[in-house]
Amino acid sequence: MNYRMITYILGWILLFESAFLLIPSIAALVFMETAGYAFLMTIGICLLVSALLIFKKPKNTDLHSRDGFVIVSLSWIVLSLFGALPFVLSGVTTSYVDAFFETVSGFTTTGASIFTAVEALPKCILLWRSFTHWVGGMGVLVFIMAFLPLSGGRNMHIMKAESPGPSVSKLVPRVRTTALLLYTIYFALTLLQFILLLCGGMSIFDALNTSFATAGTGGFGIKNDSIGGYSPYLQIVIGIFMLLFSLNFNSYFLILKGKLKDAFNAEIRTFLLIVAGAVAAITWNIRHMFGSLGEALRHAFFAVSTIISTTGFATTDFDLWPQLSRTVLVLLMFIGACAGSTGGGIKISRIMIIFKTIFREIRTAIHPKQIKKISMDGKAIESDVVRSTVNFFACFVMIFAISWLAISFDNYDFTTNFTAVAATIGNIGPGLSAVGPTCNYAFFSNFSKLVLSFDMLAGRLELFPMLVLFSPATWKKY
Repeated sequence: MNYRMITYILGWILLFESAFLLIPSIAALVFMETAGYAFLMTIGICLLVSALLIFKKPKNTDLHSRDGFVIVSLSWIVLSLFGALPFVLSGVTTSYVDAFFETVSGFTTTGASIFTAVEALPKCILLWRSFTHWVGGMGVLVFIMAFLPLSGGRNMHIMKAESPGPSVSKLVPRVRTTALLLYTIYFALTLLQFILLLCGGMSIFDALNTSFATAGTGGFGIKNDSIGGYSPYLQIVIGIFMLLFSLNFNSYFLILKGKLKDAFNAEIRTFLLIVAGAVAAITWNIRHMFGSLGEALRHAFFAVSTIISTTGFATTDFDLWPQLSRTVLVLLMFIGACAGSTGGGIKISRIMIIFKTIFREIRTAIHPKQIKKISMDGKAIESDVVRSTVNFFACFVMIFAISWLAISFDNYDFTTNFTAVAATIGNIGPGLSAVGPTCNYAFFSNFSKLVLSFDMLAGRLELFPMLVLFSPATWKKY
């Protein structure tokens, strides 16, 4: 384990976080809010700790696979620990556990909140919440790699550990250039949504917050009714962009290169098919609850977009919908977005691999001597990818079950506990019952909030980087 290199990168993480904190500080100055002092104090703390960690670059900058996992998991924990300080220092909450939960929810793009009335919060706090979504959406380490050569060409270990999906590949030979390309696409889509929201009459502040939260598929709202108070045009724009940010960003790169066939691969086609099927089923199921079929279709489309993209916005309280619609939405919570997107969940590609593995095992049971490989888009899937996908699913079920059991000590109902864990480990935000789209997570005990915070981090980092921290073999020197 290269401890010195790990602390060195953590120092850079805090330096970048101090730069991120300048944005809400400027907002506090513009709106003349005293809460801005909390951000300035946090910037000072981050700079001080950062200076102690990066004053001298290590001679050995080599990073191995386990170093990448540890760096990623510790980076997100450190980001959240320091990012929570403005909530406490500004006085919007007196509980550091609540502040930590809110910050983890922001950076992991979950959108589960402990605040009951967000419109009462200072604007600089609202902007910080939304901006943490944007930073965490693509990954803070991916952002840093786009600008700094941190580890002598071994950045791929970090990128693989932080990027969502069963496999990560370089778009171009250099990892740093790949990171820069991804963030360029990310920024361009965010800017496009911001402009379209302004065209729909949304204020600059609202459009900025909403664009940040949509891009990161986070879902922190700045209105008590989330997106319900905005016009149908704005709701449709947000719904479309939630889906756009749910697609694999490699596909956008392929589209720019004119490789449309490669861009619309089996995963993208399956994702769009699931969305279309879910929208059709829910629209039919709730058609009697709204004034017209068109209105039912709009709310169904938005609900499907917000859940499968794991964003968490809401135009209406879907917890009041019929059982079929709510069941479809819960299933979408587990499915999630595409690999290589800013969305959470198990991911479409993993679901496809799991089903293909099951069908292969059935065929093998019928024809034991038959040897058949799993393929996708005409290419055989390596056995390592299949194995890691099955292991991921097993770990997902294990963490889900343990977390569900742990928070059950608070003695809340079955639906609340089940969907709270599903919504946090899937980085979705709202669940059903007491954690529905019009509710929050403030009522949970501190212990349950810490359990759910772990779930959010584990879900965003694809489980294994967080689990690696608990393995004694991780901490041995090489």
